[in-house]
Amino acid sequence: MITTVDRNACVLVIETDETLATQVSLDLQASGYEAVVAHDADSGIANLRDRHPALIVVDRMLAGESGLNLCNYLRKTGAREPMLVLMARDTVDDRVACLESGADDYFLKPYRAEEFLKLVRLYLQTEPTVTEQLRFGDLVLDLGTRRAIRYGKAIDLTMKEFELLKYLMEHPREVLTREQILENVWGYDFMGESNVIEVYIRYLRLKIEDESQKRLIQTVRGVGYVLRES
Repeated sequence: MITTVDRNACVLVIETDETLATQVSLDLQASGYEAVVAHDADSGIANLRDRHPALIVVDRMLAGESGLNLCNYLRKTGAREPMLVLMARDTVDDRVACLESGADDYFLKPYRAEEFLKLVRLYLQTEPTVTEQLRFGDLVLDLGTRRAIRYGKAIDLTMKEFELLKYLMEHPREVLTREQILENVWGYDFMGESNVIEVYIRYLRLKIEDESQKRLIQTVRGVGYVLRES
């Protein structure tokens, strides 16, 4: 399927460092995007409500508050936009904390315009309207709305949750290694050990399964995961 990049999309940048915020904003505008800058969490929330951005960029270290707490708050209050976190450190704990906050991805400082814009383009790709659905048992994934449906209940997913579930549903009953999942869902390999996949599998299970329902996403110890009936 051919994808395009929405060059007119609005990107909300929540960044305390005014110099960095200005540079990111200028780079986004030079690439054809509309950039909106907020310097704290409160103004970021206000701009999200008023401007309805297509993408949110949040610095992990906001003045006097945590950017990860902000991401978590936005997800809990219903924000479905892709969220990228600017981080200064790249440890396993940092990556997991970032993704557990509800963010879709992170960008490691120091800021590099070309690599940052490449990541932005990845998350702002648009696809033609589709009505296609993937089905596995009583689980349905609507590719147009990016929602899962089980037992008639619509389930909202973040972008990475959607991509992970889509990959699993495209390969039903096939054991997928962690390396395959990282390459096909995240598009790159994490250095060293990472709990990223485990975090997202846990999120998906919480959303699409409960104690009265069959477990669909199963762990294959030492290998990876498989979508199959219990």
